[in-house]
Amino acid sequence: MTLKKILKLLSNFSIAIAIILIWRGAWYLLDILDNQFFGGSHIFTATGGIIVGVLILYIPDRDLKELAKL
Repeated sequence: MTLKKILKLLSNFSIAIAIILIWRGAWYLLDILDNQFFGGSHIFTATGGIIVGVLILYIPDRDLKELAKL
């Protein structure tokens, strides 16, 4: 393996770790929000998360083609 390939692998690995850590932090913050404001029920933040996620995908292009890729 060349040095360039090793550096690319390390870069990709660090990006994956960063994404996982961001996701984990958001997950814990939503759990705290659920406990503080909704008595531990995840229904409100789960529903809100779905709505916000769909809006984030829809607003830039005014379509949901990103979902078709799944």
